[in-house]
Amino acid sequence: MTNREQSWESLMRAANRGDQRAYASLLGAIAPVVRGIVRARGAALGFEQCEDIVQDVLLTIHLKRQTWREDQPLRPWLYAVTRHKVIDAFRARGNRVDLPVEDFAEVLPAPTADDPLEARDMERVIGQLDPRAAAIVRAIGIDGDSVAQTGDRLGMTEGAVRVALHRAFKRLAQLRERMIE
Repeated sequence: MTNREQSWESLMRAANRGDQRAYASLLGAIAPVVRGIVRARGAALGFEQCEDIVQDVLLTIHLKRQTWREDQPLRPWLYAVTRHKVIDAFRARGNRVDLPVEDFAEVLPAPTADDPLEARDMERVIGQLDPRAAAIVRAIGIDGDSVAQTGDRLGMTEGAVRVALHRAFKRLAQLRERMIE
C-alpha cells in the first residue's frame, strides 16, 4: 500500500466521522484520479460526458461513503464505483455513437439542389400528351388537386378521370423509355 492510499484511507475515515476538512482534502485528492480513470475507460463518450461521469462518481462517493469498510483498502472501492458509473453511461447511451459533424464536413456530399431544368423537361414531356390527359396530369400530379376536383373542372366522372390518368401515366412511361434509349 502506498503512502497516497494510506492518506486517502485516513482522510476517508476522518470524513466518515464528520471531519469536513478531511473530506474536502479527500475529494481534492481523488478527483484527478477519478477523472483519469473515466477518461481512459470512457473516451468514446466524449469530453463533456466524461466530466458528467466524474461528477456522478463524486456524488456517489458522497452518498455511499458509509458503505466503505474501514478495514478494507479504499482504492478498489473507489475504482469499482468509478468503473460502474462508466458502464452505466455506456448503457444509457445504448448503441448510439455521437460523432462531431465538423470531423466529416469536408467529405460529406453537398446538399442536392433542385434541378433548374426539371420543370422545363417535365413540361416538355407532358406537352406530348393529348390536351385533356396533360390537363389531368398537371391538375393531379403537379397542382395536387383531387380526382373529384379535376373531374368537376373538366366535366368528367371520377372513374373517367382515373382511367384517363392511368392511360396518361402509361403514355408518359413509354415516352420516358424512348428518351432513355
